[in-house]
Amino acid sequence: MRIAAENLSWSVAGTPVVRDVSAAVAPGETVGLLGPNGSGKSSLLRCLAGLRAPDTGTVRYDGESVRGWSARRIARHVAFVAQDSGADSDLRVADVVGLGRTPFRDRWRGPDGTDRAVTAQALEEVGLTALADRSWKALSGGERQRAHIARALAQQPYALLLDEPTNHLDVKHQLELMELLTGTERTVLVALHDLSLAARYCDRLLLLHHGRLIAAGPPAEVLTAERLAEVFEVDAALTTDALGQPAVTYRGPLDARRGTALRAPRPTSVPSH
Repeated sequence: MRIAAENLSWSVAGTPVVRDVSAAVAPGETVGLLGPNGSGKSSLLRCLAGLRAPDTGTVRYDGESVRGWSARRIARHVAFVAQDSGADSDLRVADVVGLGRTPFRDRWRGPDGTDRAVTAQALEEVGLTALADRSWKALSGGERQRAHIARALAQQPYALLLDEPTNHLDVKHQLELMELLTGTERTVLVALHDLSLAARYCDRLLLLHHGRLIAAGPPAEVLTAERLAEVFEVDAALTTDALGQPAVTYRGPLDARRGTALRAPRPTSVPSH
C-alpha cells in the first residue's frame, strides 16, 4: 500500500509541529523517519496513522484520502506502534497481542480459531511464543515493546508505522526487529534515533528538522556531513564499517555557536615507545 502526505501541517496550541510536509512511501518500501527530538516525527506518524487530524493537507492510502474514514477502516489498512510500552495490565501477553484482531471482530464476538492462529504466528515472529501465557506486568520494557510489535503484526495491516520501536531493545533484538521489518512485504515507515541502523536497513530516509522535511532519498544522499552538522549538531560522516555495512561515525558534538567540534577526537591506537 502506498502512503502519502500532501502539504501536511499540524499544530498544538497554535504552535506548528508539522509544517507543510509532502512525502510518500511506496508499496513494500522500508523508509526511515529521522530527526532530533522535537522535529515532528511522532506527530507526522500519528497524522499518517489517522490518530490526529491534520490542520491542513491530506493523507492518502493508495491515492484515496482517508479524511472521514472510521478508526476501524484505517486499522484494517495500517498498524501503529508507539514508543511508549504502555501501562500495567492483568492481561496475558497473548491477550494483548490478540487485541490486534479487534478491527476484524464485531464488538460481542470473542476470538475464533483464525484470530488465535494469527496471534500465535505474530508471537512467533517476535520471539515471544514462550511468554504467551505470562502476565503483561511481568514483562521487561523490551519484551513489552516486542509484544506491541506482535500486536501490530496480528492486525495484518498493509502498512506498519512505528515510532522508535528499537527503544528498550538490546542490540540483538534491535537487529532482529530491523531484519523482520525489511523482510516483510508490507509498507514500513519507521522513526529511528539510531542513524546507523537507518542507513543499514532502510531503502530511503526522510529527514525532518523543526517540523519541515528537508531531505528525502537514499541514505548516502540524506546523511551527508553537512546535514548531520546542521540537524543533529554533530561532527559525523556516513562511512562503511569493518563488515562493509553503512554506519555513521561520530567525531563529537559541535559547538552550535562556532560550528566546530567541542573536542578533538581521541586517538584510535596507542603510540609506540
